[in-house]
Amino acid sequence: MTTTNGDRPLVEVEHLAEFFPIHGGVLQRQVGEVKAVDDVSFTIRRGETLGLVGESGCGKTTVGRLLLRLLEPTDGTITFDGTDITGLSERDLKPFRRRMQIIFQDPFASLDPRAPIGASIEEGLRIHQIGTPAERRDQVARIMELVGLQPYHARRYPHEFSGGQRQRIGIARALVLEPELLVCDEPVSALDVSIQAQVLNLLRQLQRDLGLTYLFVAHNMGVVEHISDRVAVMYLGTMSEVAPAQEIYRFPLHPYTIALLSAVPVADPGARARQKRIILLGDVPSPVNPPSGCRFHTRCWLRKQLDNPTRCETERPPLRDLGPDHQVSCHFAEELVQVERREELIANAAAVSSARAVSDEEEIGPVELPPPDTGGIFDPAAPIGDDTPGHP
Repeated sequence: MTTTNGDRPLVEVEHLAEFFPIHGGVLQRQVGEVKAVDDVSFTIRRGETLGLVGESGCGKTTVGRLLLRLLEPTDGTITFDGTDITGLSERDLKPFRRRMQIIFQDPFASLDPRAPIGASIEEGLRIHQIGTPAERRDQVARIMELVGLQPYHARRYPHEFSGGQRQRIGIARALVLEPELLVCDEPVSALDVSIQAQVLNLLRQLQRDLGLTYLFVAHNMGVVEHISDRVAVMYLGTMSEVAPAQEIYRFPLHPYTIALLSAVPVADPGARARQKRIILLGDVPSPVNPPSGCRFHTRCWLRKQLDNPTRCETERPPLRDLGPDHQVSCHFAEELVQVERREELIANAAAVSSARAVSDEEEIGPVELPPPDTGGIFDPAAPIGDDTPGHP
């Protein structure tokens, strides 16, 4: 089917893989490989935010860096605006660099501490030889105002700013080339909650004003719900579920997604009491030697309630449609479509998790903390205003 520029996704990823070699021995020969990303496919539409979530080490950040060709993929294709950029040389890739930028997780580590922030923001313009020095300074000042910074801040150094301000600097540096796609690599995870809200609202405002497209990488399900149009859930280098944000939070169909959402804190005490918590047993398998078949089958609470689970161990489930714009990688996701059957299965898994938690608590026993060792400097029992030496 032919598509026009208007309805074609901005980014199309097909069967993307990234295996990092492991070397050992005296001769440093390859003895294995880390399967960080293994056969991942998805699209990002123009003007939308695709949230990419999962546990630490599942391959989220690697996917984002592969999109920008900061890493060379082991397999698969990456198509940007209709052009396959997977095999492009650095020279041919350079025009696309202007159209794809990244916001790093740690804003301080991504800035040169010896350079004023104005020079750091302007760097992309110099590399791409855009404008005269005066025009570049004007562009930097305009972008700084756009992200909530004052133009005179350009003469200051990174250590003179707070964490939230440094992240605004990182956003300005990503925007100075006027890109179309931004990869946001956990841009608020290092910030206080109140600052997180400001940065998220800024990103949403910039998206509306500039027509940006985001791949938003995060592990905080609440943050992803706030900013995303669609959500993709990853587990151990593979894609588990992709669906519109409202749909995936209201009615997830993959057992891993359901377990993740059951762990999200609930502010309402009444709702928290009714929440069915599913605790996944065991550790996340190693990406060096992942399980055969479904990657999640070693921890899957749904598989343990089925009569014929051997298929999960031997056959890898494809990412298939189970609803409008809703793809799930699970052989038995249909078990979770019927509401009554779904509630029964989730209740059983929650009961097992609760029983396991009680058993663990009884086995460990109550933990008694020793009294604080004040070293004779400060007595915490002393009343405020006491003349105890060393009392604040």
